[in-house]
Amino acid sequence: MTSVGIDTTDTTAASTGTTGTTGTTETTETTGTTGTTGTTGTTGITETTETAGLVPPRPPLLRPRSRARSVTVRALGPFALLALWWISSATGLLTPDVLASPPQVIDAVGELWGNGQLPDALATSLTRSGIGLVIGLAAGLTLGITTGFTRLGDELLDSSLQTLRTIPFLSLVPLFMVWFGINETAKILLIAVATTFPMYVSTSGGVRNTDRKLVEAMRSFGLGRLAIVRQVVLPGALPSLLAGLRLSMTLSVIALIAAEEINATEGIGYLMSQAQSYARTDILAVCILVYGLLGLTADVLVRGLERILMPWRTAGPGGTK
Repeated sequence: MTSVGIDTTDTTAASTGTTGTTGTTETTETTGTTGTTGTTGTTGITETTETAGLVPPRPPLLRPRSRARSVTVRALGPFALLALWWISSATGLLTPDVLASPPQVIDAVGELWGNGQLPDALATSLTRSGIGLVIGLAAGLTLGITTGFTRLGDELLDSSLQTLRTIPFLSLVPLFMVWFGINETAKILLIAVATTFPMYVSTSGGVRNTDRKLVEAMRSFGLGRLAIVRQVVLPGALPSLLAGLRLSMTLSVIALIAAEEINATEGIGYLMSQAQSYARTDILAVCILVYGLLGLTADVLVRGLERILMPWRTAGPGGTK
């Protein structure tokens, strides 16, 4: 009986020791878990502290602007000039021999339109400007693609064209009169020369900026030179092409004024010459306003073309549509 009691006590002691060890181990694991939790909590506090010091980025929002408001803002400048002109004429600061008043100019428009002089002159001037502009755009586009896309064209043509570009087209008026006489050819070619170089410079720069890797990729697919120019180069150079078109259309109006001084017998320039001979400042003002409206119309047409072909463009960085 005594032996059995001793064995039982030893067994109980052993069981107790084992249980104690297990408890210690569990306690240790719990402590480790608690330490890990503490570390995680500390990290969370640190991240919260760092995040609290940052300001979330706020990208600029495009505020939609109504078309009526945009048109109103654009019209403020011209209306302010018209009001200043009207007030100056009404108060006597501008006399009729210096510049006719707005009512006198309106009467002159009615007179010229009634006798048919203004519609005929406008049609003649638009025809000259349009033909010269088409010739200049075609020449500038062709030369720009040639020098921008091919190394041989760049080496052969660019230096000569850059030299010719620096010559004022007004200095060519006497030479064109000697070469082509005083007929319509000289007038149209003068407009064509004036509009060629803005288109050439813009096209050449746009073609040079085309991604060469994209061009090589298209060549690897078997596209020829013309197909690459039509499908890759020209679409990539579209912003530059539209910028060149805008400058060329504006210069076509400026060159038209100079061209119609070459012994013109019809057109807006002829009306100006006749008005100058008779000191009709009202008709002179009408012709000047017509030239200005032609330039403004050309600019509006190019802006509309930009909106159609590149609708993703905005007024500028951070600007509104």
